[in-house]
Amino acid sequence: MLHIALAKGRIARKVMKSLSDGGYQFPDYSDDSRKLIFTDKEGRIRVTLVKSPDVAVYVRRGAADAGIVGKDVLMEDGEEDVYEILDLGIGKCRMAVSGIKGKRDVMNKRILTVASKYPSIARKYFAGRFQPIDIIKLNGSVELAPLVGLSDVIVDIVETGTTLRENGLEAYDYFMDFSARLICNKVSFKMKQDELNQFIQVVKKD
Repeated sequence: MLHIALAKGRIARKVMKSLSDGGYQFPDYSDDSRKLIFTDKEGRIRVTLVKSPDVAVYVRRGAADAGIVGKDVLMEDGEEDVYEILDLGIGKCRMAVSGIKGKRDVMNKRILTVASKYPSIARKYFAGRFQPIDIIKLNGSVELAPLVGLSDVIVDIVETGTTLRENGLEAYDYFMDFSARLICNKVSFKMKQDELNQFIQVVKKD
């Protein structure tokens, strides 16, 4: 049996649909289910739904043979000790520096205060600009930070830009593209090649 860790949300929904279309039946799965572990009818795949930052942990520690998670999470939390096998081309988004609309000049401050869920990625970006920053790590509703004076700008993923616009913000610079990646435990990569290849054929982008 192949054990797969999936990031909750749209990646999980997309992959579960691909598995269903590929002949894997999960009788107790639905998009609204509160269950976190699902096994297909024939006992070929077990899927565990976890938070995005935990996917690589499950794979790295052997609690899952493989996992699917955004490249942004891999870059932020570390890509060591797992194999990155495939860019699935799903869950596409961009990383951006954003702030209050019409206030782009704030980027010229001597020391910029930056709020982000991705402090490592943010530091690398501003280091490339030789821009000193004060970083604030936030875990949710990052777009609030400039609005309440907590930060000058934010670094966060942007899908459609709707959230930015609705909160009076705009992207100052898009600097990185991301999509979901299939990663694999190094031991499982050697021991479960057949099961892994079958899974890849079902979920890979056409």
